[in-house]
Amino acid sequence: MSVLSLLDRRHTIAPHGYNRWLIPPAALAIHLCIGQAYATSVYKTSLVEHFDSSLTSVGLIFSIAIVMLGLSAAVLGTWVDRQGPRKAMFVAACCWSLGFLVGALGIATEQLWLVYLGYGVIGGIGLGIGYISPVSTLIKWFPDRPGLATGMAIMGFGGGAMVAAPLSRQLLAAYDPAYDPSDSGSLADGGSLTLLFVTLGVLYFLVMMIGVANVRVPYDGWAPDGFDPSSAPKKQMVTDAHVSAANAIKTPQFWLVWVVLFCNVTAGIGILEQASPMIQDFFRGEDGTSSVTVAAAGGFVGLLSLFNMAGRFVWSSTSDAIGRKPIYMLYLGMGIVLYLALALVGSTAVALFVLFSAIIISFYGGGFATVPAYLRDLFGTFQVGAIHGRLLTAWSAAGVAGPLIINSFLDAQGGAGGLDASAYRPALLTMVGVLAVGLVANLLVRPVAERFHESGDVQVLPSEDEAVAGGEGVGASGGAVRVVLSWAVVLGLLGYGVVMTLITALRLFQ
Repeated sequence: MSVLSLLDRRHTIAPHGYNRWLIPPAALAIHLCIGQAYATSVYKTSLVEHFDSSLTSVGLIFSIAIVMLGLSAAVLGTWVDRQGPRKAMFVAACCWSLGFLVGALGIATEQLWLVYLGYGVIGGIGLGIGYISPVSTLIKWFPDRPGLATGMAIMGFGGGAMVAAPLSRQLLAAYDPAYDPSDSGSLADGGSLTLLFVTLGVLYFLVMMIGVANVRVPYDGWAPDGFDPSSAPKKQMVTDAHVSAANAIKTPQFWLVWVVLFCNVTAGIGILEQASPMIQDFFRGEDGTSSVTVAAAGGFVGLLSLFNMAGRFVWSSTSDAIGRKPIYMLYLGMGIVLYLALALVGSTAVALFVLFSAIIISFYGGGFATVPAYLRDLFGTFQVGAIHGRLLTAWSAAGVAGPLIINSFLDAQGGAGGLDASAYRPALLTMVGVLAVGLVANLLVRPVAERFHESGDVQVLPSEDEAVAGGEGVGASGGAVRVVLSWAVVLGLLGYGVVMTLITALRLFQ
């Protein structure tokens, strides 16, 4: 048996007794790595100086990566479902790591187009495949708690930036003695940036291989101990049928959920994109100075990252108890109230501003983590990964719409340097309208009509006989030691990110 053959779907079937608690750290190993995409601001200014370019030109690196995330997830979602999670996660690891290495070559040779190609295009493809590849597998392993399962994985994407930001600063300081990670104006040289990209490319590949080694799919008929699907109470919004990805996009439910995700992300990303200057502007005095320092604003951004990650786990887990449609009513309805409060009374106290913003961002993160379980409820597990991939085009669209709405209003009010709390009110009230549209769309979601269901038997999982035949090779043993070691790695990374974020966030209250 060749090493590459171990990536085949037939060798990914879990043997009898495989521990399903190996799957969440496998997913986290992927998402913690690709979540680095949200930490590119750490070295953005250094790249501008190195390439003697503009913020817009360097910012295109991130924009290309996010566009490629949406496109690759949409186009390759069916391939991911067909080939299985191990091959998909391996390809994601190769693309993500290769993206860093090609980007490093671009930095070393001062060719910005190579960074576009590497981190943007190649890395962006790894982002898209890596984002969706563990999700449908988790749903199949946790039929009793799909919201908790997807929340555990997708919180890693939010936590990835918390790990990558301090790690990148510390690595740059190690490679360039002149670089001061505590000084926001300190710049890293081209050699240290090159070494940073090479180091991250190698480290991320190794961590992602933990996920590749551990991931498995259950066999048909497998169920968690004590869980009997036939005896579980039937819920109106949860189907027992299956809908293909091709049919799903023909249903009104898919497009209603697309609008729901688009509106929730648009509202949240508007705050995230403007977080640091926003809190300073809200508490700017008549003399033009802000009572919130640059360091404290950085702490605010760190705190938002923490709530973004926590919301992905807490709210998606809550959806298992109250349902996916009601939890989105909370995200959108309470979001309307919080945006109104932020616009009208957010400038009265820093604590209120931070509280309102943190809850809004927790809903933003929760929306990402809950939507795969929502799709599973509506369309079944047959091609839920491919359906999820198509739905992520809402993220790409919101990534353009959210900042555009906020920045357009702020430019009309005078632009950076001349803003106060009142300048933000038109933008925040517009977000109230955006959330109201999402609320109506969510209210209109109903069970999918039977004409879209797959007729006859659909083999979602491999047979039990295939499980016996394929249960050998990499990751076949699901013992307790393996579980403990796998969780230790991902929790160690998460713990590092949380501690570093809290240290930064304390500046907000000093």
